[in-house]
Parts: sequence; C-alpha cells; structure tokens
Amino acid sequence: MNIFDTLGNLLGQTAFLGLEWGNYLMIVVACAFLYLAIAKGFEPLLLVPIAFGMLLVNIYPPIMEEGGLLNYFFKLDEWAILPSLIFMGVGAQTDFGPLIANPKSFLLGAAAQFGIYAAYIGAMLLGFGDKAAAAIAIIGGADGPTSIFLANKLGQQAILGPIAVAAYSYMSLVPIIQPPIMKLLTTEKERKIKMEQLRPVSKLERILFPIIVTIVVCMILPSTAPLVGMLMLGNLFKESGVVRQLTETASNAMMYIVVILLGTSVGATTSASAFLNVATLKIVLLGLIAFAFGTAAGVLLGKLMCKLSGGKINPLIGSAGVSAVPMAARVSQKVGAEADPTNFLLMHAMGPNVAGVIGTAVAAGTFMAVFGVK
Repeated sequence: MNIFDTLGNLLGQTAFLGLEWGNYLMIVVACAFLYLAIAKGFEPLLLVPIAFGMLLVNIYPPIMEEGGLLNYFFKLDEWAILPSLIFMGVGAQTDFGPLIANPKSFLLGAAAQFGIYAAYIGAMLLGFGDKAAAAIAIIGGADGPTSIFLANKLGQQAILGPIAVAAYSYMSLVPIIQPPIMKLLTTEKERKIKMEQLRPVSKLERILFPIIVTIVVCMILPSTAPLVGMLMLGNLFKESGVVRQLTETASNAMMYIVVILLGTSVGATTSASAFLNVATLKIVLLGLIAFAFGTAAGVLLGKLMCKLSGGKINPLIGSAGVSAVPMAARVSQKVGAEADPTNFLLMHAMGPNVAGVIGTAVAAGTFMAVFGVK
C-alpha cells in the first residue's frame, strides 16, 4: 500500500465526506446552544450536556446506534430510570414549606397546566395522533424529565428528540419568554402588591407532606409513582433529618451524574435525519404555545385570586405554576422587584412553582391512564 492509498483511507474515515448538510446545520445549532449556556448563562447545567450530545451525534451518528456509547445512556431514559432519579434529586433540593403554608398555591400550579391541554388540542388539529399529541403537550409543563418519561411510556421515541430539546430549551428560556406575558396581563399596581409573610411550617407538617401526597396521588394515579414517588422520597430524605448522607447524595453527586447522562443522551436524539423535518417545527411551535398558555393561565388565575382576596395576592406568582423549579419563581421575583425594588415575592412564588412539579406529573399520569398505559 503506497502513501496515496494510506492518505485516501484516512480521508475516507474522516467525518467530512460522510456528513450531509443537515448535520452541519445541527452542529451550528449545537454551537449556538453552547454559546447561550456558557456566554449568556442560560441553564448551563442543562444546555451544555444537551448541546454537546447534539454535537457528537451529528459528527459521529453511530454513537447513538445499537452498541454506541450514548445509546446505552439513552436506554436509561427509555426505562424511566434517569427521569425518576432526577425527580428524587429535585425533591431532595426542594422546600415544600411555602406550598404547605399556603395551600391555595395548588390552584395556581394547577392553572398553569392549562397550557398542556391547550397544546394537546392544537397537536390533534395539526394532525398528530392522540398519544403523540399527549407527549408533545406535556412540554407546556416546562419539565424536561416528565416530557421524556411520558414520551417513552406512550411509545413516541420517534419524536422524543424534538420533544426533549423543546422542553429543556423552554425551561432555560423562562427568563426571556415569561416576563412579556406577565407584564401584558398585569397592571403596574398589581405587580407592586406586597404579600403577607408566610406562616411558619412545623417539622411534623414537612415530614407528613411527602408521605400524604404519595399516598393520595399514587392511589388515584398509580402510573405517577415513578415520578411523584421519587420526588417525595427525595423530599422525605431532606425533611426527616435522619439521613443527611442520602440527602446530600441525592441532591448533589447523584443529581449531577444523572444530569450528565440525561443531557447528553437527550442531545444525541437530535440527529439531522430525526430532527430536521416539518414535524419538529410543529413540535417546537406547539411547545412554545403550551408554555405561553400555561404562563398566562397562571397569571390570570392569580388576578382572580387577587380580586377575591381584596388585593392580598400578587398575580405575578401565578406564572411560577409551570414546573421549572426554581427559575419560574425567580422570574416572578424579578418582575415584581422591577415594579417595586422592596417587593419580595420569591417564597410566595415557590408555592405555585413546586405545585407545578406535582401538577405536571399528575397531567402525565392522567394521559397514561386515559390511554391505558402503566
């Protein structure tokens, strides 16, 4: 074999000759996501692994095929292992105190799920099947793990990539998407409303809450057990105070390991052949509509509760009913502080925010129950 044959073989093994224009486009998109994550700080813990998985699969598609590294990561998504472990970590990090102190927050968390059902109807009108429409609609909850969980349970692996990327993208873009909607639907006077300090929550209440929620929700919708059960287990670790090591592991080391595996495998579902089509554009659009409708519904119910309470509830906290924890609550705080720098809404917004996590899981369980999926 002469040097020209050797060089020819080496050239043939490079990615340059085997990639299509779509792969190059997706590589550009991946780099744009990395820029947003690193330079702009848009949820880097999510976007960096997702974008890098997107980069890898479009340079070397076999990495996601049978026997490929990221395919093994993705199997953990399909088996609902990674989404459930994410929920355990979220539970170990979450303070349900504001929700316990103000149970009305459950209503705001429920209202924000309206976007899910609006998107379901929209997806059906755009020609998606009923299970595909349900998998797409759950994007409106702004909850990536739940979106992955439901898409797999409903057998929608073909559109899992666009669904997961849309869900995580909208989660990271909460600070950009929500404020215009919040300001459009509220007056400056409403945004300046200061809410009374929440009552103290006892340790017994904190311990009983995850146990009671698990019993009630999982008895009504057993299919939610992998998500709600792990969420509440993580929270029980935290609130019981007797398993500090488990709390630290679930909320730190394990959580970050799972984010790496989940993020890269989600990004690896976005090969050009799977991602660049009309269906993907529809999914991304429906996800945005769902998220906007959910935000608007939460704010509008907040306005109604404001009227009924005699102006004691700031409608801005309703937008936190989407389950992007704690970003949505921080956005409520930020918009309220823009109207009045002395206004502190964060803890009040955390109630609807954590209620939204439960609400999105319940919405997913409802779809599974409707379609007879366990």
